[in-house]
Amino acid sequence: MAATAVRYLRSVGAPTAAPGVDALPRPDLRAVGDDERLPVDTGEFRRVLGHFASGITVVTAHDEEGPAGFACQSFTSLSLDPPLVAFMVARTSTTWPRIARAGSFCVNVLGADQGEMCRAFAVSGADKFAGVAWTRSPATGSPLLDGVPAWIDCTIRTVHTGGDHLIVVGRVETLDAQQEGAPLLFHRGRFGRFSA
Repeated sequence: MAATAVRYLRSVGAPTAAPGVDALPRPDLRAVGDDERLPVDTGEFRRVLGHFASGITVVTAHDEEGPAGFACQSFTSLSLDPPLVAFMVARTSTTWPRIARAGSFCVNVLGADQGEMCRAFAVSGADKFAGVAWTRSPATGSPLLDGVPAWIDCTIRTVHTGGDHLIVVGRVETLDAQQEGAPLLFHRGRFGRFSA
């Protein structure tokens, strides 16, 4: 709303700040101060949150250097209207800048028998696509991995900061579930299978 007001004032030629006056620095906005609670031990954080079972995906993109991708368990659906999904990626990721440059990505949902593929895409610095068959996704041209039960082809909508990770929101351009099968699950540091 404030941005709209500033645009209007500029369009009618009204000054938006007093001449010769420097703006105050932005305040450091925090809901909880550093001294208000004890820090959480990172090992304990991982141990406890490891009890939350999640599916595994491989997020891929294609830039001027070729295919890029990484294993990602922090993927979620976000909105039905418009159709949005989100994934989280570490700020230190070497794959993320390539996905950002491409401006699009494909989420490849892994099946129960694709644990080795997950391991290959989880390794940093290796040729992750060595021996992996793939085609171009229909909307963005991102790598669509052969044999995945489902895929979601997206363009990047927004990116938000979230501590040591980035929260990437994508608009779904097209998607499909190609084959039936159990999902690859991750729970307490191990792969597992779904059993009804």
